[in-house]
Amino acid sequence: MKPIVRKILALVVVVAVGAVAGPWVYINLVKDEAPEALTLEPATTTIAPESTTTIAVESTTTTAPVSTIDGDWKVVAESIVGYRVKETIVGQKTEGVGRTSEITGSLTIVGEQVTAAEFTVDMTTLVSDSTRRDRQVNTRILDTVNFPTSTFVLKKPIALTPEALAGSDFTVETTGTLTLRGVTKDIDLTLKARLVEDVIEVNGSIEIVFTDWSIPDPSISGIIVVDRGLLEFLIRFAR
Repeated sequence: MKPIVRKILALVVVVAVGAVAGPWVYINLVKDEAPEALTLEPATTTIAPESTTTIAVESTTTTAPVSTIDGDWKVVAESIVGYRVKETIVGQKTEGVGRTSEITGSLTIVGEQVTAAEFTVDMTTLVSDSTRRDRQVNTRILDTVNFPTSTFVLKKPIALTPEALAGSDFTVETTGTLTLRGVTKDIDLTLKARLVEDVIEVNGSIEIVFTDWSIPDPSISGIIVVDRGLLEFLIRFAR
């Protein structure tokens, strides 16, 4: 074999190995792990110090008076909305996650019901760990120039149980209207919520099948994205 041929073959092998090893090194050794899914903050429990004196106390459940939670609650800065998609980069599986806290909205409680709730997200402010991904999201994928916001509106009232009023985690199946990339649809979803002192936390996720929302295939050369993702949210409301 001529020296020039050997050099060409060696170069081809190096390029081939680099094409496979490069993404593996990036994903497994360089890239940070994707953030965990958004959930309600762990509940805190206060443990009383031990005492040698035993006192019999009647067990009671403290329920927030309805009058104290009636009214309008506003979205606060600690809220988060984002997306999560599964990606394959040259055979290496990973997740793409982008998030923002640029959210506005409100929630209204009357009696023992949530009578209205809505939030709007500034989609132009979504940020992930990849500027390349962010450019694709803002332009081709979500087209935030023409569709800069996304909105969710609750469709029907939610009854609050005594447990929910007492501060326990509360799970409910409900329906709402979501507007995303200029498409508006009614959706079913599961919400988890908790009333903690003067803050109401609401957590959930919505599966987004891209073709249902006029979202083009996010895949590009070398990166394959599955045909759906999650819209995740953890919204905090306060007075």
